[in-house]
Amino acid sequence: MREWVGGIRLSGFMVIMLSLVILGAWVLVPTFGTYLDQRQKIAALEQTVKLSGERIAELEQERDRWDDPAYITTQARERLYYYQPGEILYLVQNDLDPAARPKDPAPVSDEVQEKGSDWMPQLLRSLTGAGLAQPATAADG
Repeated sequence: MREWVGGIRLSGFMVIMLSLVILGAWVLVPTFGTYLDQRQKIAALEQTVKLSGERIAELEQERDRWDDPAYITTQARERLYYYQPGEILYLVQNDLDPAARPKDPAPVSDEVQEKGSDWMPQLLRSLTGAGLAQPATAADG
């Protein structure tokens, strides 16, 4: 091994070229890292634009539905229980299948019962839970 290393001769040209290669790598490596970071950010932003475009399409469809008078009438009937003059509105109460209805519930007690509890640990649990909770993002809702 020593003979092999000793057999290598370095000329001035070779030293200059080796130093230029090292200098070029030193300059280009951070630039390449920046390029990769920018490509990742661009890909993330393109995904965001795609999701926004889908949301815009959904909202435009809903806007088009609201331009239809029949849809407005249906929504007014279902949501607000509006009806046209001369129509009779029937509200069906408890339309569950008799088999699906709950059996007789337990009777409600007339006596007031007091449950002894220490409020301080509950307050601390509530405060720490609120402080450690993750904030909601726009994508959540």
